[in-house]
Amino acid sequence: MKIKPLADRVVVQPQEAETKTASGLYIPDTAKEKPQRGKIIAVGGGKKDEPMELKKGDMVLYGKYAGTEINFDGEEYLIMRQSDVLAII
Repeated sequence: MKIKPLADRVVVQPQEAETKTASGLYIPDTAKEKPQRGKIIAVGGGKKDEPMELKKGDMVLYGKYAGTEINFDGEEYLIMRQSDVLAII
């Protein structure tokens, strides 16, 4: 990965939204919600008073509208602060 986040930021690759419900119904593109989980691709160095708890490869949950969307080499990524991550899965 050529993107190196600074301080307490992380780069997340969102997982694809579900296309099928548990009961077997297919969800149309217009009704899909934004994904709220993804994989950490790169992490920054952290802050002096707040060490980085996340590491590359972690699967995480984050808020629906967290982070800044970027497109890099044809892939969609999110850059967000460590505090925007809700949980590690």
